Amino acid sequence: MIRGKEEMKGMVGKEYTVKDIEALPAGQRAELIDGQMYMMASPERIHQQILGKLYRIIADYIDEKDGVCEVNLAPLAVYINDDGRNYVEPDIFVVCDRDKLDAKGCHGAPDWVIEIVSPNSEKMDRKIKLFKYRTAGVREYWIVDPEKEIVEVYHFERDLEKEYSFREHVPVGIYEGFEIVIYV
Repeated sequence: MIRGKEEMKGMVGKEYTVKDIEALPAGQRAELIDGQMYMMASPERIHQQILGKLYRIIADYIDEKDGVCEVNLAPLAVYINDDGRNYVEPDIFVVCDRDKLDAKGCHGAPDWVIEIVSPNSEKMDRKIKLFKYRTAGVREYWIVDPEKEIVEVYHFERDLEKEYSFREHVPVGIYEGFEIVIYV
C-alpha cells in the first residue's frame, strides 16, 4: 500500500526491493534504504530555485575545467549499494567514475551528493541518508537548508563537518579551489 505524499514515511513491515520502486505508478516517487520504502513529497518552489542555481554553477565549473566528472539532478536513480535494496534520488550528485553511470542512473556511490532539505525530508536527509551516504562511500555530502539558510558540509574522507551560512563561500572538497556561494 502506498501512503500519502504529505511527508516521507518508511513503509514498515515489508522488505522492499528496487523492483517495487520501479513498479510504482508514473509520477509517484519513493526512495529505498535497506529495504525500507520512503515516499517522496513534491518539492517547493524555493527547493527548485536552489537546485537550478547549484546545478548551473557545478556544471559550468566542470565544463570550464574540462572535467571528467558528471553532475546529475533528480529524479535520476542512484543504486547506492547496487544491491537491490537501496535506491535514492539525490537532488544533485556528481560522479567522477563514469563506469558507474548507465542509462538508468548511477550504480554505486557518487563522489558528491547535495540534498536540499524541506520540513518533510529533514529526518531522512539529516539522519538516514547521512548514515547511508557515509557508509556507502560518498566522499562529500551537503545538506542545504533554505529555511535556516545554512549548508551543512560533510567531508567523509577527511572526517570533517562544518556549517556555513548562505552567502558565505562554501569550499567544495572534491575540487581544490572551487567555492560556491548559495543565495535565494
